[in-house]
This record gives sequence, structure tokens and C-alpha cells, in this order.
Amino acid sequence: MNAIASVTLEVADLPAADRFYTASGLGAHVRLRASDAPATGFRGFTLSLTVSQPADVRLLVDAALAAGATELKPVAKSFWGVGGVFRAPDGTLWKVATSAKKDTGPATGRIDRFVLLLGAADVAESRKFYVEHGFTVGKSFGRKYVEFTAGDSPIKLALYGRRALAKDAGVPVDGEGSHRIVLGGEGTGAPFTDPDGFAWEAAAVASTAH
Repeated sequence: MNAIASVTLEVADLPAADRFYTASGLGAHVRLRASDAPATGFRGFTLSLTVSQPADVRLLVDAALAAGATELKPVAKSFWGVGGVFRAPDGTLWKVATSAKKDTGPATGRIDRFVLLLGAADVAESRKFYVEHGFTVGKSFGRKYVEFTAGDSPIKLALYGRRALAKDAGVPVDGEGSHRIVLGGEGTGAPFTDPDGFAWEAAAVASTAH
């Protein structure tokens, strides 16, 4: 079974990004690599953190905002739970959410799930591509959403329609240039690029990132 071993964000200002991810507490989830590849607008992906209660949503979002992130969707209740979205100074979009409506104790900052959502032009076509590359489907909702099993990896991979993903993040769908993200593959063999232009490399190569 193939899975994500690491997520490397390509950033224009490596020292500044390192300071943000250290101060926000998000640095444990991503690697950083310097890049001057041009990128504008929506980069086609979001990083999603699921936590156990609203207090943890607020804790993580407040820490990111204090470290320099920009609020896109304030932490708020909805019919499905509580969540908020922010943009890191490097441009990466993060969502923090919980299905719980009420707190059951003090915030712990613990992350229950870390999901990388890739915006796909054609979810069914991208799903077929990943299955052919050894990924195993865990959940599937037709052409709308696909989630792959993660095995021992702490990171889950999911596919969502690009337009729907941008709407969920609260940003315009338009964007072009580099995705500014490289995925380290566990058992993926040779490097490859998926139908939407997301690049994968061997986990050993990804581990050399800052």
C-alpha cells in the first residue's frame, strides 16, 4: 500500500516560514524547502487538521494568527461542528475543525487527523490514477470526494473537486503556477506527477528538506 510519508512546502522566504511554523506549532506536520517558483491565487490544495473539541480549534487557530497567519474564515459553529480557516504567510491554506459542538475539557492541542486535500479537475480520473499507483480507497463519494487509507502514516490523502475545495477554504478558485508543495511517497517508487500537477518524490529525498 502506498501512502504519504511527508509534506514539503516550497516557500519564498525560508527563514520567515521557519519562524512562523515554529511559533504556530504547525512545524511538526510539514517540511520546508526554499523555492522561487511563481505561483498566484489558489494553489489547489489545503491542509486540514481535525481535533476533538472547539477549544482545540480556537487554540490552534489563535496560535497561527498570533504568529502571522491571515484569517480567511473565523472560527464558527455550523451544522457539522466548529471550524476555521487561515492562510499561512507562505500562502498555504489550513483548516482546523471538529465535529463536536461543545467542549468536554481544557484544550490539549492534540491533532486527531491530518488530511491533505488535493483539488482535482476530475475526481474520478485522479482517483483512478492513484489507485493505479498503489493507493487504496478508504472512502468514496462518487465524483465529489475520495479519501485513501493511510496505513501507519500520520497523513491522509484525499481528493476533492477543485472548485468545491476553494469554496470550502473561502478563496477564489482561480490560480496558476506552482502548487508550491511536494509530497514524499511511502512505497511509491519512482517520482511522478498526478493529473493535476502535484509532484511526488521518494520519501528519502523528501526527508532532506529543511
